[in-house]
Amino acid sequence: MTLQFNRESLSARLKTVKPSPTIAITRLAAELRRNGKNIVALSQGEPDFDTPDHIKAAAKNAIDNGETKYTDVDGTPALKRAIVDKFKNENELDYEVANISVGTGGKQVIFNAFSATLDQGDEVIIPAPYWVSYPDMVLLTGGVPVTVSCGEKSGFKLTAEVLEGAITPRTKWLVLNSPSNPTGAGYSAAELKAIAEVLLRHPRVLVMTDDMYEHIRYDGWEFHTIAAVEPRLRERVLTCNGVSKAYAMTGWRIGYAGGPVDLIRAMGTIQSQSTTNPSSVSQAAAVAALTGPLDFLAERNAVFQERRDLCLAAFNGIDGLSCKTPDGAFYLFPSCAGVIGKQVPNGKVLVTDVDFATYLLESVGVAVVPGSAFGLGPYFRISFATSTDRLRDACERIADACASLK
Repeated sequence: MTLQFNRESLSARLKTVKPSPTIAITRLAAELRRNGKNIVALSQGEPDFDTPDHIKAAAKNAIDNGETKYTDVDGTPALKRAIVDKFKNENELDYEVANISVGTGGKQVIFNAFSATLDQGDEVIIPAPYWVSYPDMVLLTGGVPVTVSCGEKSGFKLTAEVLEGAITPRTKWLVLNSPSNPTGAGYSAAELKAIAEVLLRHPRVLVMTDDMYEHIRYDGWEFHTIAAVEPRLRERVLTCNGVSKAYAMTGWRIGYAGGPVDLIRAMGTIQSQSTTNPSSVSQAAAVAALTGPLDFLAERNAVFQERRDLCLAAFNGIDGLSCKTPDGAFYLFPSCAGVIGKQVPNGKVLVTDVDFATYLLESVGVAVVPGSAFGLGPYFRISFATSTDRLRDACERIADACASLK
């Protein structure tokens, strides 16, 4: 009898985890495109801009100089010093090199932190809507994701009152993401201060703040991070960031964090037994990114804002859809509540945002991500980090699809 691997061979922990919905939809869109379908994919959060030339030049120089060997497990001294300077100059956070960890993308940094701290049953408070990977990373590392709904009335943001009600004796972490993926909502200094006051009453709770979209912001909105707003929390905050989004370096895979020395050391131990060091060439490029000019950001943000406003006007003009204006990032999170219950041309009734997203893909070839994947429906997420022409085409297709509903 031939034995073969099957689902029963998988760990019980893995069976509770879902593949990333954004990646799954992007793959489906790519497959449909390969089969000859005309697809506009708005599902993946990746800037369509190229990596700036001075960053690419630093990578080429690193290769030419033979910087292609193993580095320190959790980041080169040069990159860690650049991160220390970045935190000090841009965020008013005073860290030493020992407080810094560098990983293969922001996702690994977060995963390392959960792996190093969560025991079976430890709870992690995650405001919803959330980045799709947070709950599953908690599950993979033995924890329990506790999602708290933060609807449109609160601006898709956690309030101090809701946080107070969610904390239990098993709470280990609170996760904050500002500006947010998927909504683009950003916390003000006053909002973070109110959250910090709750956390000061619960000294066992650690805080993870994901600031990946820090530099992508609009309409004069000012970015703040909680360890700077309330320095008394500093020794239990892990401030996570990376070079993927602002510098258009998604494929370079460099994320980093600043935090308590003991936590950083533990994260390094996890990384030493998994991937070891990030790419040496990518680290050299990241040094150039963090120490080089930032003048390109204003120009790119202006383009993003034009695209944002184009899509906002389109969605808010479609019967059944509505959309709140984001403070930052490059996503819109429109409500599709007004089309739920309507019939598509073949007679099927739209019951959920998943039905609506499926309808858009199948009927007009637009790939979006249903809001339920981010913990809150009936909404859907689009990324406007693609060309204006493609966005205009997508908006027209979505309008046509909605006009066909009965």
